Amino acid sequence: MEAKVKAGIWVSMAIRLSDMAGRPAAVLRKGDPDSGGILCVLRGREGCIVLAQARDAEGRPAWVRGTGPAPVEEDAATAYVDRQVKRDPDLWVLEFEAPDLVPPFEARLI
Repeated sequence: MEAKVKAGIWVSMAIRLSDMAGRPAAVLRKGDPDSGGILCVLRGREGCIVLAQARDAEGRPAWVRGTGPAPVEEDAATAYVDRQVKRDPDLWVLEFEAPDLVPPFEARLI
């Protein structure tokens, strides 16, 4: 069984990595510090992508493009986030400036 990192600690790490990469980041919504899920909004030149936490078939942490494979307009990204927060009030929502739409943290996308 793989140990899980508390959400608040993971958020701090992601914000720090983004800062080290020279890319602005912000916590848009604080969730449960221990076990809250995390959504990451990547804002790029071509639009936005929202990454949501997931698990692969082997149970390993991964990320899925919640808004689909192509970048979407800001309104569509915001609507997706709002729907997810309505379903899970413990969610964290982070925003990263990512001109190339690549997250500033290690992310295995499925």
